[in-house]
Amino acid sequence: MIYGVALTSDTHEQLREHLLQTFDQEDLCFALWYPSNGATRFSALIHKVVMPKEGERLLHGNASVTPEYFNRALNEAMESGAGLAFLHSHTGPGWQGMSDDDIDTERAMAAQAKAATSLPLVGMTIGTDGALSARFWEKVGPKSYKRKWCHAVRIVGHGGLEATFTDDLCPPPGFREELKRTISVWGIEKQQKLARLKVGVIGVGSVGSIVAETLARMGIQEITLIDFDVVEKHNLDRLLHATQEDYLKKHLKVDVLKDALKKSATAEHFTIKPIPCSVTEEDGFREALDCDVLFSCVDRPWARYILNLIAYAHLIPVVDGGIAVHTKPNGDLRGADWQAHIACPTRRCLECLGQYDSGYIETERRGDLDNPSYIQSLARDHVLKRNENVFPFSSNLASLEVLQMLSMVIAPFEISDVGTQHFHFVPGIMDVEHLGICHNYCLFPGLTAKGDKCGYLATGEHPKAREIRQQQAASQKRILPRIISAVRRFADKIKYKIKKP
Repeated sequence: MIYGVALTSDTHEQLREHLLQTFDQEDLCFALWYPSNGATRFSALIHKVVMPKEGERLLHGNASVTPEYFNRALNEAMESGAGLAFLHSHTGPGWQGMSDDDIDTERAMAAQAKAATSLPLVGMTIGTDGALSARFWEKVGPKSYKRKWCHAVRIVGHGGLEATFTDDLCPPPGFREELKRTISVWGIEKQQKLARLKVGVIGVGSVGSIVAETLARMGIQEITLIDFDVVEKHNLDRLLHATQEDYLKKHLKVDVLKDALKKSATAEHFTIKPIPCSVTEEDGFREALDCDVLFSCVDRPWARYILNLIAYAHLIPVVDGGIAVHTKPNGDLRGADWQAHIACPTRRCLECLGQYDSGYIETERRGDLDNPSYIQSLARDHVLKRNENVFPFSSNLASLEVLQMLSMVIAPFEISDVGTQHFHFVPGIMDVEHLGICHNYCLFPGLTAKGDKCGYLATGEHPKAREIRQQQAASQKRILPRIISAVRRFADKIKYKIKKP
C-alpha cells in the first residue's frame, strides 16, 4: 500500500500563516481529513483546519498540545465522520523527519484517534519553506501502532501543483543524457518533480495517444492508461502507433500504446500500466485515484463527470480539452475549434466550462450513445454527433494540454494558471480566458477534499466496455486451443528429430 496526503493551496496558506508565525518558535494544530482509496494508494485529503483556542497549546521553543485541544478536535472529527490529523512545524526547510518527542506524541494520540474515528491518525510536519512531510499511524496489533511514511504530499489550487516527496520512498531521478535537452529548458529540480508525478491518461485515442507519447519522452516515470476500446479501421488515420494488424486482430488501444511507450520512454525506471476499463467503472475509477495528474482525453459526458468529481472531491487536477469541427451540408470545412484548460479547486469545473451536459449521463449509462439507431435519430449538428477529427487537430490539442500541465507544475515566473485557451483554426487565432471559479449553483466546489465521503455514487457498469471485454475473452478462448495445438506439433517435430538416427 502506498500512502499520500493532499490539500488545497488555500488550506496550505492557512497552515503556513499559523504554524510559521516566527522563525524560531515551533507551533501546532489539528485538522480533519477524508479518505481517498485508490487501487494501490490510500490518501488523506485535508479538509478543514481546527485552530487552537487561547490556552489550548503551550509554546516554549517547542510546542505542546493540551488534552482539551486534542479532545475538542477529536470530537469534531467524530461529528464530521472524518479522520484526525496532527500538524506541527520545525525550524528548518525542506522535508522533515521526526524527533523522539514527535514520535512519542503522535503514537500516544494514535490509539484514541483510531478508536474514535475508525481512521488512522495522520501526522504532518511543515518546514520553514512550506514543505510538508506526512505519515499514517496504522494499527498493527493490540495497542501497537506503526508509522507509515507517505510517498508525497500534494498541494493543489491557485499555486499550481506542488509536491514534497519522501526521497527514501520515491528517489529523485539523476541526470540522463537522453534528457539533456529537456533538463536544459527548466532545470534538474523541476525535472525531478515532473518525473516523479504519476500521470494518468484517460482515453488513449487520437489526443490521448499523443499526450502519452509526449509524457514518456519527457521522462515521466509512471504512466497509467485507462481505455476499454479496441483499434478500429476508422482510427488508423489519427491513432498514433496503431497499424492495420492492430485493427485486424482487434488489439486493445492501451496494449498498443503500452508496447510503443516502452520503446520511446526516456526515464531510467519507466512503469506503464494499461487498464482496459472505463474510468466510469469502479476499477478504472480507483486506478485514476492512484494518479497525481489526469489527462481527460474523452468525449463522453459520463467520463467527464467522473473526472470532474475526481478533480474536486479527490484533489487530482484534470487537464481537459475538446475539439469541435464544423462542416457545411456538402461536407466542406466551415471551421474547427479546440480548447484546453485545467479543472481543480480555485478553477472553473468542466461542467461550468460547458465541456459536458449532465443531462446525457443517464443516456450513456443505458448504452444509448453506442446505439446506432439512437445516434442516427439526432440532428446532424447535435453535440453528440460531432466526432469528426483529423490528426493535425489532435496533435495541436495534445500539445496544448501538455503545456497546460507544464505551466501548472513548473510555474515559470510563478504563472501556474494560463487560463482556458481556445484555438480557432479559421482564421488561425487563439483566445485566452481567465474565467475564475464556478457558478454559484455549482455543486463541485462544495465537494472539495471530501474524497470517498463526498456522498455521490459516480461509477457503474459501462455497457460498451463490458461488451468489448466479453469479445476479448471469447477471442482468447478461440486462440488458446490453436496455441496449444501449435506447441504440441512443434514438440512432436523435436521428438522426431531426436529419435531419427
